Amino acid sequence: MDHLRYAGLPFERQRDILFEIVRAEPLIMDVLTGARALGLPQWRVVSGVIYNTVWNVLTERPVTHGVNDIDLFYFDGDDLSWEAEDAIIRRSRIEFTGSAVPVEIRNQARVHLWFPEKFGVPYPPLKTTDESLGRFVSQTHAVGLRLERDGGLDLCAPFGLDAIFSFRIVPNRTLDNRIGYARKAQKVRDAWPELTVEVW
Repeated sequence: MDHLRYAGLPFERQRDILFEIVRAEPLIMDVLTGARALGLPQWRVVSGVIYNTVWNVLTERPVTHGVNDIDLFYFDGDDLSWEAEDAIIRRSRIEFTGSAVPVEIRNQARVHLWFPEKFGVPYPPLKTTDESLGRFVSQTHAVGLRLERDGGLDLCAPFGLDAIFSFRIVPNRTLDNRIGYARKAQKVRDAWPELTVEVW
């Protein structure tokens, strides 16, 4: 088994391989389809379920190995209340009733309201969902997908895909979040010992 067989390939080839893996996995495709039906503004399925699925496929592990939840982001700057976000969360339960793991929905326009208290570092307001990926604690985690109306997949990967296919956890120093990085890196390293973790 060569889990690093796609490392170092051009971005376009890695993107195509990622799309092939995603389309073959109902765990992700069902959530992408449900998210599309919700019609949320600037929505994306992001982070763990995407790179975890790649790692599970390439190491021949069960698709849900290490996947605790599925993150679904959207951006609604018109209503920053918790009540509006909670209404979306409650409405989504019908779409995701059959999901093998919980789907966690978060309005990225609200992140600056709770992030500093939870993580202890400042967090300037975001302007888009895609901007949020550029602030993830690890560049490896910064990947998001959307299923378009025509069935095409739209990818946002501000740092590319090679860290995923190279099984490397790479820090993102955009925010001063060394502690958060260490915690996340240890968690994924425990689940996928093939990973290499770059120091902060």
